[in-house]
Amino acid sequence: MPHFVEALQQEAAEAMAQMQEAALRARHAHARAELMRHMLTTARKVKDKPKAEAVETVVREWMDAWNLGRADWPHIARDMEAFTEAFHDYANEPNDAHDEKLRESCAALDIVLEKEGTSISDQMAFRSQCAHGWWELVKPVPAELPGRKPRPSIPALDPDKPFWDAGCADFCR
Repeated sequence: MPHFVEALQQEAAEAMAQMQEAALRARHAHARAELMRHMLTTARKVKDKPKAEAVETVVREWMDAWNLGRADWPHIARDMEAFTEAFHDYANEPNDAHDEKLRESCAALDIVLEKEGTSISDQMAFRSQCAHGWWELVKPVPAELPGRKPRPSIPALDPDKPFWDAGCADFCR
């Protein structure tokens, strides 16, 4: 049986490992969910426009929020458009078939981004002006991120609150 101090150290190490895993899972799920919420909100704003125009508007707003040019990822443009088209269709008719199309286009975009060594959640957390402040505390933005730009809209951490209260800018809600 380990002695008291050793047992406490082991317990602490195990708890910290669990906390780290949970924080990374939470960041991934939350960043992903926030992008999907933003995509649907924007798609609903332009749902009555012709589909091609609506899709272009949503992709442009998405890339602007991520501080990327519309043509910065030409090799995944079709997947981005299919993903956005699925949101347009769902915004116009939220049914099971369109929900399935959303899921499929999201999975396809996941695969393409994984080939780039990234993910939807990482790109949302690393690039978006609407990122939540706590995400960077869990996984910092890489210094060498291509096209990295300052994001002054992300609220600073409040030292009087838990880190998970560090949310997003008011205009993102």
